[in-house]
Amino acid sequence: MRNLTDPAAGPPYGMTFFGHPTGRYSDGRLIIDFIAKALGLPFVPPFLTYNGSFRQGANFAVAGAMALDASFFSFLPSMLKLYIFNSSTNVQLEWFESLKPSLCSNKVMCKGFFHRSVFFMGEFGVNDYSFSVFGKNLTQIRSFVPDVVKTISAATEEGAKTVVVPGIPPMGCSPPNLVFFPSTDPAGYDPRTGCLKQFNDLVIYHNSLLQEAIKNVQKKHRNARVIYADFFTPIIDIIVSPQKLGGKYNFNISAGCGMPGATVCQDPSTYLYWDGGHFTEAVYRYIAKGWLDSINSYHV
Repeated sequence: MRNLTDPAAGPPYGMTFFGHPTGRYSDGRLIIDFIAKALGLPFVPPFLTYNGSFRQGANFAVAGAMALDASFFSFLPSMLKLYIFNSSTNVQLEWFESLKPSLCSNKVMCKGFFHRSVFFMGEFGVNDYSFSVFGKNLTQIRSFVPDVVKTISAATEEGAKTVVVPGIPPMGCSPPNLVFFPSTDPAGYDPRTGCLKQFNDLVIYHNSLLQEAIKNVQKKHRNARVIYADFFTPIIDIIVSPQKLGGKYNFNISAGCGMPGATVCQDPSTYLYWDGGHFTEAVYRYIAKGWLDSINSYHV
C-alpha cells in the first residue's frame, strides 16, 4: 500500500527514534508502539508487508484508512478520490479473517487464543470526516456519524477478551482545518483553546455516540472488556496547558513535512503536531500512558 510518493517514506519522518523513515506518520513511535512495549511485545508487524509470524500481534492499519467503504465517498472531487484506498474497517476485518487460520485451526482454539489477546482499534472516523469536508458541509457530515460509529461497533465483536476502542482527537484544533476552514465569526472559535467549535462539536458528537455503542456491546458480552480510549481530552489538555508537553504552532501550508523548503524543529518533543495533521512521538507517548492507565484500572 506504500509508494515512494508517500511523505512518510522519506525524511524527516522517523528521525527521533528510528533515525530513518518507517512509514509511520510521526517523528518516531506511535501509540501502538508504546502499548506493545508496555505489554512486553515487539513492534507489531504490518499485516500487508510482513512475511514472519503474527502470533505476537498483527497491525492492519493503513494510513488514510476510513471507517466507511470507499464507495461511500463518490461525492468527493476526482482528485481527492485518488487518496481513497480500499482499506476500510470492513476490508481490514477481511484481512483479519484471512489471518485466523494461521493462528488457530478451529473455533475452540480460536476462542482460547483471542481470549488471551487484546484488540486495539484505530481512531476510525477522522479520515472519513476530514475528506468529507471537501464535498459536504458539517451538517451533512453529522448525518452519517451514526453509520461510522455502527461500523466501528461491529468490529468490536470479533471475539477478543479485551477490546480498546479510541475516540477521535479534536479536529477543530488541527492546523490544516484552522487554515483551510477559518471562521469569519470570532464566536466560531473556542476562546479557551482557539480551536474551531463546529469541527470539535462534530468530534464530541462522534465520541458520545461511540461511547454509547461501546456500552451496548459490553452489555451483550459481559465477560469481555470493551474499553473506550479518550483521544480528545488529552489533546485539549495539552493545548490549554502546553507546559505539560509543548504545543507550539508550526504549520506552514507552503512547506509540508518532507517537502523542499520545509524545516524541522530542533526538538520535536516540545511540539504538539509533527506535520500539521499528525502528532509528535512525545504526544503519542503521553496518550499511550493514559490509555494504559485506563486499561489497567478497568473493571467489567
